[in-house]
Amino acid sequence: MIYIASDHRGYNLKEKIKQWLTGWSYKYKDLGNDYFDPEDDYPDFATLVAKRVEEWKSGRVEEKERATGIVICGSGVGVDIVVNRFTGVRCGLGFSVEQIKKARKDDDINCLALAADFLNEETAKEIVKTFLGTEFLQEEKKIRRIEKIESIANSK
Repeated sequence: MIYIASDHRGYNLKEKIKQWLTGWSYKYKDLGNDYFDPEDDYPDFATLVAKRVEEWKSGRVEEKERATGIVICGSGVGVDIVVNRFTGVRCGLGFSVEQIKKARKDDDINCLALAADFLNEETAKEIVKTFLGTEFLQEEKKIRRIEKIESIANSK
C-alpha cells in the first residue's frame, strides 16, 4: 500500500501523483490534505504517512503488502525531516531519477519526499515511477549499513 500526503504547497502535485498511481494500477491511500488549505501544516500530514509505514515495518498491522510513503511539501525538506523521525522509516528527498534509483537499491528507502516548488511534472512522474519500480539489492554490506542506522535510532 502506498500512503500519500501533502500540505497546500504540494497539494496539486499530490493530486497528479494519485492519477498516475491509478493509471499504473497501484493501491494507495490519501492521508490528506483532502482540499487545498493555505493554512495547513506539513508536519500533520507527513506524520500520518510515517506512522503507517512505521506500523507496517514493526509488524503492528495485519497488512502483508509492503507499506511505502510519498510525502510532498514546497521544498520537500520539511516532510523529509518529519518522516525520518520515525523508527524504521527511511525517507529520501528526490530530485533525480538516478538519485532515487540508488537510494532504493542501496538504502532501501521506504518513503519518498518530493519538492513541489522545484520539480516539474515530468521529472516528478519519473521519480515516483522509479521509486516504486526499483528493488533493494539485498547485499550483505547494504543490509549491514541499514542495521547500523536502525541501531542508532533505537539507542535514543
